[in-house]
Amino acid sequence: MSRLRIFKESDPATPEFASYDPDFIATELKKIGVTFERWKANKPIEPGASPEEVMDAYRADIDRLVAERGFKTVDVVSIAPDNPQREAMRAKFLDEHYHKEDEVRFFVAGSGLFTLHVDGRVYEIECVQDDLIAVPDGALHWFDMGPEPRFVAIRFFTEPDGWVGHFTGTTIAQQFPRYDGLTDGH
Repeated sequence: MSRLRIFKESDPATPEFASYDPDFIATELKKIGVTFERWKANKPIEPGASPEEVMDAYRADIDRLVAERGFKTVDVVSIAPDNPQREAMRAKFLDEHYHKEDEVRFFVAGSGLFTLHVDGRVYEIECVQDDLIAVPDGALHWFDMGPEPRFVAIRFFTEPDGWVGHFTGTTIAQQFPRYDGLTDGH
């Protein structure tokens, strides 16, 4: 289940607010320039489906987003808990950083934790199957796929080099909880 928790940057132990309501999550995130949507496949996706089959199942939403935002590349990434590179992949974006283009991900399966640092607040968004998140360029954030990552995501890019992480050097990301996988739902 999708979840939003909002913290004061100075108090990583106590969320000021939490919600599992996707409409409320979308409304709150819109206030800080983040898009949050829920999509449904237009046909079933079988385990082991090819990237083309995955994208075809979401073609209408993909085409809408590409037309609205001018993306030039769309791909599918799949990460399993037995991936030998999982620790390095997880560590890559655990520290606060930003990109020079929007970071847009749609979770076909599995989950991950996007955390944004905006105006003295920390917004922790657990994205699960059917969630789309669009973090605007320049937004300070970090991403945690958990110690045993398990997700399939559709990624959207304007320029391949725009998605390079520019790290701030702060330690704020280490002060907040790490992701250990799906929450229990409440």
